[in-house]
Amino acid sequence: MIGSWPRAIVHIDGDAFFASVEQAMHPEWKGRAVITGKERGIVAAASYEAKAKGVARGTPLWEVKKIIPDAIIVPSDYETYSLFSKRMFEIMRRFTNIVEEYSIDEAFADITGLRRPLRASYVDIAKRMKTAIQAELGITVTVGLSLSKVLAKIASKRNKPDGFTAIPGTKIHEFLAGLDVEKLWGIGARTAAYCRQLGIKDSLDLARRDEAWIAKHFTKPHQELWAELNGESVYPVTTEEKSSYYTIGKTRTFTPPSADKSYVFAQLLKNVENACIKARRHKLLAHGAVFFLKTQEFRHAAVEAAFTRATAYPMDVVDIVRDAFETMYRPRTQYRATGVVLLGLEPGGAAQLSLFEPALRLEKMQKLYAAVDDLAARMGKHAVHLAGSAAAHKTPQHVQDRGDIPIRKLTRLKGETGRIHLTIPLLLRRVR
Repeated sequence: MIGSWPRAIVHIDGDAFFASVEQAMHPEWKGRAVITGKERGIVAAASYEAKAKGVARGTPLWEVKKIIPDAIIVPSDYETYSLFSKRMFEIMRRFTNIVEEYSIDEAFADITGLRRPLRASYVDIAKRMKTAIQAELGITVTVGLSLSKVLAKIASKRNKPDGFTAIPGTKIHEFLAGLDVEKLWGIGARTAAYCRQLGIKDSLDLARRDEAWIAKHFTKPHQELWAELNGESVYPVTTEEKSSYYTIGKTRTFTPPSADKSYVFAQLLKNVENACIKARRHKLLAHGAVFFLKTQEFRHAAVEAAFTRATAYPMDVVDIVRDAFETMYRPRTQYRATGVVLLGLEPGGAAQLSLFEPALRLEKMQKLYAAVDDLAARMGKHAVHLAGSAAAHKTPQHVQDRGDIPIRKLTRLKGETGRIHLTIPLLLRRVR
């Protein structure tokens, strides 16, 4: 029999995080249906009051206005959301230095062995985290506590929003019984279908299969998940910032939609620049990419292309981007978004020569982008950009009724610049 708490892993998940932050910034909106995503024309996030009336992510805003005529619809303020996220993680680190920032609105924390130093049970420590976050940030979070990350995630999804669930070792079977395997972290539709073919009825049935049987029918990732379901902490809570990626994607919607060929191409090229900036930041090179355009009717056209060599320099691939664009673009078609996904990422601080490429050209490219990145660090992202993306840089991403700018971007405190803001979003209510 597994003990109650051989390890103690906490999972904290923000409740409708973006909408909750908006309500925290505007207390008068508490209890109201709040929607973010005005700039995109569709719901990016919805408060639980909006969800209760049938509004889901991706719902067109015109439809939201029919369902909830008095809904509060605002542009997404990602800077403020990020600041709230950082503060949430900082509060968690008051209790333990082993905190993994899993996404902008969720994190894991390992509190194993802290009962004596903190003079509290594991349950009380996790509840104190929850209380501190909610009291200081004005948002609600749901907290799960268990022996492993997989079990902690199961716990945090048990009682949303504003809930707390603990799964000690002696109670694991009660929480896995009747839980569809497709609801497990790391299991998708295909693996769930495979489980059904094997006669697995639910998560408890999966967990109770013996280790030899699991090894015979599943590969390593799902063998590790099986161990986590049985209370063994296989996935460590990692404190390092994420630096490994299988792909890097960048997508931007713009309004009003446009059929202007040069403008749409500029938007696509700007996404390529953004994706390459992120790749260089993490010292990654891409072997290819998927480029796509989205029409006003939400139809997609996509092209996948291989690069002549692994690179993270937009100038290396601008001709490939243009060829892909020419294949996808249709005259007189209204486009609302463009995007790119870099593929085949591999570690590498500098691009490698292709077979027939002059070494001098590559050396010049490396020096050029070292200077570009240095200027960006000092003067802001896109201080230098390709001429082909100029149209996307010199005009607002959204205009007309979707062109509202988040209050945080309009508010300039002493010492701030257009690129550098202080991490104090809550002061906005006092200074605006």
